[in-house]
Amino acid sequence: MKARVFILTLLAMIAFASNSLLCRVALRDTTIDPATFTFARIFAGAITLWLILNLRRSTSSREGNWISALALFAYAAAFSFAYVDLSAGTGALLLFGAVQATMILWGFHKGERLDAIQVAGLVVALIGLVVLVFPGISAPPLMGSVLMLSAGVAWGTYSLRGKSAADAIEATTGNFLRAVPFAALISLIMLSRMHLDSLGILYAVISGAITSGIGYVIWYAALPGLKAATAATVQLSVPVLAATGGILLLSEPITSRYVFASVAVLGGIAMVVVEKQRAASGTENQK
Repeated sequence: MKARVFILTLLAMIAFASNSLLCRVALRDTTIDPATFTFARIFAGAITLWLILNLRRSTSSREGNWISALALFAYAAAFSFAYVDLSAGTGALLLFGAVQATMILWGFHKGERLDAIQVAGLVVALIGLVVLVFPGISAPPLMGSVLMLSAGVAWGTYSLRGKSAADAIEATTGNFLRAVPFAALISLIMLSRMHLDSLGILYAVISGAITSGIGYVIWYAALPGLKAATAATVQLSVPVLAATGGILLLSEPITSRYVFASVAVLGGIAMVVVEKQRAASGTENQK
């Protein structure tokens, strides 16, 4: 991997993990409510991406669509409400596991077949998620877990729909702009519970403008230099980075349940992704 691609990939993974940390610290340590955080994050991301398009001398928002925007909003809203209760590492693990499971299962639905190693990997990953959320003293709150899993399904759906985009940055900008009204609507619905907090809003703006908006641009710049399997497996680092940040910066505890679930979920998904790429490479070599 070239140094430029490595640096861009590392920055992107740090940005993705930082989203979990920023959301968690905002909802734990400030009085901002999840709906306001969601609106501020999406609005800041939309403005930032629109400005980036202007710098590219392209102001088109025709890319993207309302269904993808709804999926983006559903991810962001469920993500925010889930982090009222979840630790940064647990939330990132649930999110990542649900995203990958959604994309793997969709591929299976579309006709992709899993071999024995991939099936075993998927089963191990699902067992890890079940162990993580299974009732017990160290289990994360059920509602927060369900919300984060829903956020993962929404983000997986958004990612799948974005594969056919002609211009990834224009499509993301268009979707962020279209997601703003949805975020505004939920803020109005939750108006009676609104809490404005300057520090919380600052965290939301940083999350939307930098770790989401600019983070996505950095990731798109790194993708051309990554093989498909590498691009998928490198994202295994996000829950680890989020958990490490939560421990070091937010003083969050780490449990044996979380460690076991992390190894099972991330290891299982790695088995599926790497085996898929190995099989694809073998097919190409036979041609």
